[in-house]
Amino acid sequence: MRQSYRIIPIYTADVSGVCSALYELGGMTVMHDPSGCNSTYNTHDEIRWYDQDSLIYISGLTEIDAIMGNDEKFLDDIKGAARELHPKFIALAGSPIPYMNGTDFPALAQVLEEETGIPAFAVPTNGMHDYVYGAGIALEEIAKRFTGEKTGRIQARTVNLLGVTPLDFGPVSHVEVLKENLKACGWKVLSTWAMGDELDAFLQAGEAEVNLVVSSVGLRAAKVLEEKFGTPYVIGTPIGSYTERIAKALEKKEQMPYLKNRMQGEIEEIMEQKGNRNPASGEEIKKPEAAGRQKKVTLIGEPVTMESLAAGIEQKYGCPVEVLCPLEKTEGLLCRQDRWICGEEEMEEALKDAEIIVADPLYQPICPKHCMFYELPHIAFSGRIYLKRLPVLGQLI
Repeated sequence: MRQSYRIIPIYTADVSGVCSALYELGGMTVMHDPSGCNSTYNTHDEIRWYDQDSLIYISGLTEIDAIMGNDEKFLDDIKGAARELHPKFIALAGSPIPYMNGTDFPALAQVLEEETGIPAFAVPTNGMHDYVYGAGIALEEIAKRFTGEKTGRIQARTVNLLGVTPLDFGPVSHVEVLKENLKACGWKVLSTWAMGDELDAFLQAGEAEVNLVVSSVGLRAAKVLEEKFGTPYVIGTPIGSYTERIAKALEKKEQMPYLKNRMQGEIEEIMEQKGNRNPASGEEIKKPEAAGRQKKVTLIGEPVTMESLAAGIEQKYGCPVEVLCPLEKTEGLLCRQDRWICGEEEMEEALKDAEIIVADPLYQPICPKHCMFYELPHIAFSGRIYLKRLPVLGQLI
């Protein structure tokens, strides 16, 4: 029961992550599930639903079809829709029921591709993972199939932004700020994965000098592009004044620039363990008398964006920052002093001594009464509830 939630919501599920990542790319995304998931997706998770069309469907899986394993109906419905709509690709996403039944989605995708001539692939979702998992695999498939062949032609000071969805960044106007931040530092964005660009824009992705993973959603695609084209990648979000550090990292192909900004706390910890002696010279280091202890800031959210924000805060204000990440994909993305948190109970325990908390407003009920709380809405957590109060991430520091 330690992973049950009684007060705060859970993050957007993997199926919605697939739909969000592929929304603007001209393909047809099909969720194999009884009616219901599409309603949750379009009314809570997807802010583009009412003003931008996308081919997102649900199969309407019935109880008898689930029991009998009637895949033929599923295939016939998709083929009929594809003949009428001519999508650029077909993506199949699973849910708990076909997962329990052992539905062979890769085989179904292969049948669809052979019989329709339209590229088709499956994303192994089951509703038990968060959006980073689903969206990440969806963009990984796009990177494998729709980025053309290696040409050897590289455009200097160009970059692809990987892992851009409204679930982390909000409306496309907010994404434009990230691009402007990079442009001001002399970098041109070739393609944005996957918001603000159509599928054809990804054909030149292999010509970028470097890829920038702006959220953990883009990490899988970055690894595919590195293997396919030899393009190195940098992990970090171009937030405000911190963009200058990102730009330097892009030039040096330094994978995670926020780690260097956040090393000071680790160095001080090592000093204490070694008796406050310089590890290089062995000389004792004397600390100046502190004028007053600075309160620690605690950030909660997606690892890449929050670590970048933390590095920017430490760089600009000099105060200590801790990141708590409740999402699955954190390996190699968090600094040593930061933590992955599993479940509401563990999060509440981690926050009990927090002094300043920056998080989605729906976290406030489990925060201590004595702390200072600053709202940072996250669509992947609270949906469109706080959309009008959503800050522009690229302008925060």
